[in-house]
Amino acid sequence: MSNTCKVLVVDDSSLFRQMIIQHLSSQPGIEVVGYAINAYDASQKVPRLQPDVLTLDVEMPGLSGIDFLKQLLPKNPIPVVLVSSLNLSVFDALSAGAVDFVRKPDMSAKNSKEAFFASLTLKVKAASKARVRIGRQNNATATTASGSSSGSSVKPMPFPPLPRNVLDSTIIGLGASTGGTEATLAVLQKLPASMPGIVITQHMPEGFTEMYAQRLNRICSLEVKEAKNGDIIRPGLALIAPGGKQMEVIRSGRNYIAQCRPGAKVSGHRPSVNVLFNSIAENVAINKVGIIMTGMGSDGAEGLLNMRKKGAFTIGQDKDSCVVYGMPMVAFNIGAVCTQASCDNIPSVLLNHLKK
Repeated sequence: MSNTCKVLVVDDSSLFRQMIIQHLSSQPGIEVVGYAINAYDASQKVPRLQPDVLTLDVEMPGLSGIDFLKQLLPKNPIPVVLVSSLNLSVFDALSAGAVDFVRKPDMSAKNSKEAFFASLTLKVKAASKARVRIGRQNNATATTASGSSSGSSVKPMPFPPLPRNVLDSTIIGLGASTGGTEATLAVLQKLPASMPGIVITQHMPEGFTEMYAQRLNRICSLEVKEAKNGDIIRPGLALIAPGGKQMEVIRSGRNYIAQCRPGAKVSGHRPSVNVLFNSIAENVAINKVGIIMTGMGSDGAEGLLNMRKKGAFTIGQDKDSCVVYGMPMVAFNIGAVCTQASCDNIPSVLLNHLKK
């Protein structure tokens, strides 16, 4: 069996399409088997070319990338990496079953283009190993490009209110990467509004983290926001690490706060799950819970192990429910995970632990 990843590039911009083709074709382990100029063209070429991965422009004339995914994936469950500008529609496409996304670069900035192509290469290779989840849009609130939401069919789990001392004496850290936007949503959506403070690192570019937090805030019972430097971690609030910055939990007087600042990439990422988890392990004296979810690579595994050594209860997403069983696998293999659970069962495992 060949280890070469066959890619079909779908983009209506001739210039951008050629740039992607030229770059991916130069990468070892990747073969560009063709291109499509729109969704209709792609729907004709997928059965013939049988690509392993699609790169897909979200905004195209005619049939949109989102509608194309809804038609394509039930018949051809191919991993899709979205190529998108800063637009809410990327989250609808992820909800429809796309595996990951890359933000379109500023074409006038060399560093921006280099970072884009490096990220695209990594995510295409990761996608080739991913499990495609179909029809997830039916399990979550669809958010349109205008920011409206269509109502949610998923309600928080019925659960007795947690005592105030539990709410005030616990901090929960969660980390995810590839497939994590929908997995994190699936977990938070089932949690009641009355929860200990939650801090989340999801590998995501700058700009998208704020939109992602706003989307989760509309859907979930919990309050969700993009973290700002100095935000107090408190019950009922989930803070999303801002793209392009590292987030740590530190003590400030009687409170724990989120410290968000520029910094070098750690484990290849900014924000990094290891940075968050290690800060919780080292700086948080109260009860700690760590959750590591779907994602390529090993970011977060070392930090989760550090948390467990400092007395934290740790949960790893299980293989069958992961889009990519990478980060949770490494964490499990090094002994960082107390218990594994499916994405659907993580909320009940968490709540049952907290009520003890």
